[in-house]
Amino acid sequence: MKFNSNKTKRLVTTSILAVTAGLFFAAEANAGAFYLQEQSVKANGRAWSGEVSEAGIEQAWWNPASIGGISGTEAFMGATLIAPTAKVNNINTRIIRPTLLVGTTVIPTTNLPVGGVQSHNNPVEQGVLPTGGIAKKLNDKVAIGLLLSSPFSMTSDYDPTSWTRYSADETYLRTFDIQPMVALNPVANLSLGLGLNVEYVEATLSNYIPSALPTGTDGHQELRGDGWNVGYSLGAQYHNEKFDLGLSYKSAVKHKLDGSVTIAGLTDPIAVAYGLNKTVDGAKATFSTPWQINVGGRYHATDKLTVNLQYTRFGWSEFDTIELTNMGSTGNQSLPFGYKDSTAVGVGLDYKFNDKLTLRGGLQSDSSPIADGHRDPRVPDSDRITVAAGATYQLKDNLSINTALSLTSFDKVNIDKKTAAYAGTPLQTVITTSGVLDNAKAVTFGVSARMTF
Repeated sequence: MKFNSNKTKRLVTTSILAVTAGLFFAAEANAGAFYLQEQSVKANGRAWSGEVSEAGIEQAWWNPASIGGISGTEAFMGATLIAPTAKVNNINTRIIRPTLLVGTTVIPTTNLPVGGVQSHNNPVEQGVLPTGGIAKKLNDKVAIGLLLSSPFSMTSDYDPTSWTRYSADETYLRTFDIQPMVALNPVANLSLGLGLNVEYVEATLSNYIPSALPTGTDGHQELRGDGWNVGYSLGAQYHNEKFDLGLSYKSAVKHKLDGSVTIAGLTDPIAVAYGLNKTVDGAKATFSTPWQINVGGRYHATDKLTVNLQYTRFGWSEFDTIELTNMGSTGNQSLPFGYKDSTAVGVGLDYKFNDKLTLRGGLQSDSSPIADGHRDPRVPDSDRITVAAGATYQLKDNLSINTALSLTSFDKVNIDKKTAAYAGTPLQTVITTSGVLDNAKAVTFGVSARMTF
């Protein structure tokens, strides 16, 4: 078996990228897959159960129509600490290399344990999520506002010798969302809103590549990219003395990132002969974040007690592939994910204890968009339940402080996505991933301030 055609060279190089099908996103965030829903400390305190239907700048992420219900000017600023913990353990991950003929030497098929560090605690690092915004009522009919948030962000790090190394090594992902918006009040009690979601994404992600020869040295691949792209948000709210009702839609955002791919460290004769160690500048990656539909309401049962309910449907099927293009001699690559649409349901209470203090709490159930057979160590996501509590204290007539504390518990799930390096070529090396995500939890604590003037 000889490896001397340009076609084989291109196949070998592009199929290295197939082992990184999870390379552009990762989570164990505090919402399905890699979405962060902690966009308001007030909302966090009741497990995101009434946001689409409540008026105010703090709810503008879920519904731009929320600013139509304000009077004068409102501003808020907050920060939430997100502290995930988990164990990611190997069960029986193996590397299956093919039979090869190198010159006159036959190298037989091998099926070996992956080796390396077999267990990891807390691979996803804790971080602080800042949010803020301002809105102004121009007249009885029009309000404008601006919201700043970071809906998709995380950092993770595995040991270089980890059993996960062929799927996940290091991950740095940041998304910054700027949402200018306008709300109209065409009739009493009704608000309609429109917002643009101008998003900047920056990513640096890496993993190791197995040598096709048992005696070879692993290579290492790193992708870097960034880019600006735009989506939109639409919403409506209706308010009366007893009910607040809301409906909103946030579009998917199709991101186009410009960056580079660097492959280094492959030492076997085949890799060296075909120049697989290289840097490709000007590479491009295209993917879509999910759309979401929010429906909810708030029932003012008494002067003190409000009951909140919210249903969210996430269009994670938009994130079906990452398209890598402009890869030079390596050709284009489509990396499949197989995500499915998911649902979150939250219920919560607000209780006005006195004129200064409001207490709240909530419960949310959130399903994972990742199906069995598609879960890898970079995104070991699962269904989860969040329990939350919070409070608002009115310091002055125009200044209030919000606090929130939540605990999210993730289901134990298998990590089971099979991948292959050099797929579709005589060098095809299969990684049969077999691990487990266990004892996964996330604690969040947030503080924010809201001013009116």
